[in-house]
Amino acid sequence: MMRVLLITHYYPGHRSGVELTAGHLAGRLASRGVELLWAATGPPDGVPAGVTPLPMRAWNGIERATGFAYPVWHPTDLRQLARAVHTVDSVHLHEHLYPGNLSVRREAGRAGVPVVITQHTSQIWWSPGLSAGMRAMRAGLAVTNRTVARWALGGADRVVFISAKARDYYAKLFDFRRPPEYVPNGLDTALFRSADESERRGLRRELGWPDDRPVMLFVGRMIEKKGLPALRDLAGRFPQYNWAFAGWGPLDPRSWGHSNVHYLGPADQMTLARYYRAADLFVLPSLTEGFPLVVQESLACGTPAVLSADIAAGAPGVEQVLHVWRPETEPLAGLIRRVMADPTNWPTRRQAAADYARRTWDWDVCTDHYLRLFEGLLTPAAGPRATGP
Repeated sequence: MMRVLLITHYYPGHRSGVELTAGHLAGRLASRGVELLWAATGPPDGVPAGVTPLPMRAWNGIERATGFAYPVWHPTDLRQLARAVHTVDSVHLHEHLYPGNLSVRREAGRAGVPVVITQHTSQIWWSPGLSAGMRAMRAGLAVTNRTVARWALGGADRVVFISAKARDYYAKLFDFRRPPEYVPNGLDTALFRSADESERRGLRRELGWPDDRPVMLFVGRMIEKKGLPALRDLAGRFPQYNWAFAGWGPLDPRSWGHSNVHYLGPADQMTLARYYRAADLFVLPSLTEGFPLVVQESLACGTPAVLSADIAAGAPGVEQVLHVWRPETEPLAGLIRRVMADPTNWPTRRQAAADYARRTWDWDVCTDHYLRLFEGLLTPAAGPRATGP
């Protein structure tokens, strides 16, 4: 039996896209006979059956202060994790830049254990509205992408990108041991499915959403990086729409003073699927993503999304079912006004979005790809291995 050590910064209970998709993939690999150990910041909420959790104690001060998830694991736990590296056939890291991930990457290099890295993000895209803190973070990432990433990603045995744009960005910075691959995250299309108009109206009644006012939906962490300042502005510009926010974080939409803003709080996957199906439009003004899981979920539920062109470029072909925002040529408010002005083709667009998601983001295809990848590492390729930055 193949034995893999999986590393993420949190477990699925944290409710961010990286760990949710890692959990779905882990469960499917376990059902295919892969023995998985999963190390992440505890508690081990949401670990699928058949996967052994290795919860790490962490200092989370950075996330508490800024909303940016960056746990620092306890040194004793890191030493125990280093020993676990020597017991597995390969290591699978989701992202490279977290301290725990870098520690495991270094130990695996020393031990000769093959390393697979799934990279979800790349750089922070430039925008004139970036705060001083985000500008500093962008500058810091630009440096680490040319140094730490060169070692961690460039020297890994296999690198998978969930965004084609992120893959192309890193490929311009340095060479890889093997050509990096683009593998989009899978999606549970049985849970995230579309609804006909009768079901949608029933959902809106159950949720207390009006039939005569369009509902704009945001799902994710309430932080600047996700575009919360832009959403605050939009809620003020469009008082004729309801703006619904599902998620958590240091920025609270209830503090904005807009009567058309409704905070739904954190939600489980089944509840989120209901929100997606009932909403009229999903709006994500972020400029700093890979290709977000929440966009996949919204489209699968038949709800069109507004997304920046840079992020949409991460999923080739998705522009056909998105409303693409190009900040350099059109204000976001202008795009939303144009989209909402012509509702005649909404049913057609909803069906097209759901069909695209079902056709494109299949978990079986994604799982098959990773299974072949791990099996191919059982016979290590010849060549020198990088052991440290």
